[in-house]
Amino acid sequence: MEEIPNSSEPLSLLVILAHPDDEIATVAAMLAQRARGDRVVLCWLTRGEMTEAFGPVGTDEVIARRLETGRAASEILGVETRFLEFPDTGLRADRETALEVARLITDVRPDGILTWGDAWVRGFRHPDHQATGRIVRDAVTLARIQKCVAPAEPHRRPAPVFTYRGAHSILPAVGIDAGPHMDTVFELGRLYYEALEFPDRAWLEERYRRVGERWGVEYAEEFDAWESEGGPVTSLLPARRDHLSVHPERTAERETQRRRSIT
Repeated sequence: MEEIPNSSEPLSLLVILAHPDDEIATVAAMLAQRARGDRVVLCWLTRGEMTEAFGPVGTDEVIARRLETGRAASEILGVETRFLEFPDTGLRADRETALEVARLITDVRPDGILTWGDAWVRGFRHPDHQATGRIVRDAVTLARIQKCVAPAEPHRRPAPVFTYRGAHSILPAVGIDAGPHMDTVFELGRLYYEALEFPDRAWLEERYRRVGERWGVEYAEEFDAWESEGGPVTSLLPARRDHLSVHPERTAERETQRRRSIT
C-alpha cells in the first residue's frame, strides 16, 4: 500500500458519532493517530438508550450500562471519550444541535473530524447516523463564527471532514491498513458483542477483509474525504488538502489586524 507522507507535528482527531458502538469500524483510524502521538477524542451524541439488547429494563438502567460500556471502550482504545445527551432516535439536524456540537469543536480544537456521512444502505441510513453527519458538517462552520460560539474562541483552523464511506459514494476515498490494529478491533468487537450481541467476530472480520481487498491489504478501513485528497494513508491526519480552496484562510497577521480594528 503506497502511503502519503505524514508530518510529525502533534495533531488532534475528533470522532463524532451517534451511538456507542458506531465506532467499531474506525478503530484503525483512531489507533493510527495515537501511534503518531496525537490526541484522539471520541464523542457520542446519544447514550444509545433505545437498544433492546438488555431486555425489559428501564431507560435509566440502559443508560447506565451504555455509559459503562463506553468507559470500557475508552480503555480499550486509549482515547478520550465524551457523551452528549441528545435522544437516541431523536437526533435532529437543526441549529441548536449544531451549535452545541460547535461548542464541542471549539473546546477540542481538532485538526480533523471523523463522523457519519450520506449513505443509503441498511445500518448506514439510520436516521441518527444521517442526522449526525449533517449536524457535524454544519457545526464545523458554526464553530468558525465568533457570535455563534461566544464566549468561546472560534475554531478557524482547517479541520477537514472524513466520513464513513457509503456504498454509492463518489467522493474521494482514503484507506488505512488495519492489519496492525486487528487485535484491538476484535477486542472492541467482543466488548460490544457481549453487551449488545453485535458485532459477531466473523462478520467483523469479513467486513475488514472486503475493504482490504479494495486497497491491496488483508484488512482495511476506508472513509470519504470531503475536503482532502484520496488515496492510501498511514493516518487520516495530517490530511493532504485538495488543491481547490474556495475559502481563503485568514493569516495570523490579518487576524491580528482585524482584532485591533474592533477593539
